[in-house]
Amino acid sequence: MSDEARAACNQALTECPAAMSLRNADGWQQAVDANPDPYGRRVIVFAEEWARLMEGALRCGDTIPNCAERLCRVADYDGITGFMYGCAVSILAQVWEHGEALRVWHNLDTQIGDEGERANREGGTLNPAILNIGGKP
Repeated sequence: MSDEARAACNQALTECPAAMSLRNADGWQQAVDANPDPYGRRVIVFAEEWARLMEGALRCGDTIPNCAERLCRVADYDGITGFMYGCAVSILAQVWEHGEALRVWHNLDTQIGDEGERANREGGTLNPAILNIGGKP
């Protein structure tokens, strides 16, 4: 991605809360502390920026299903991997005030069959980086 994409994200963040609303601050701190390496740190930064962007949209009357994908693209200014995205969703589902709504949307948006609906019933989060070869399991 480009410096322009990063600048656009930074500009959008100026109109958002300075910090995301946490329902589990200890869990967030554990995730931050467990990811000091560049790959893990990018997951943390992406998750936080995405959450802040969504909170800004929510404060203006938007909904997670309406804004999550669009704002994910804003926060992903450097081409994160599918695994990184899945980690961010999983972390936010556990610690962010709006994490449950994000988890539910993500599971339905990611599902191929009905696995997202099952994950929502069971409280899980689908991993978008999993690949099935040879048909549905």
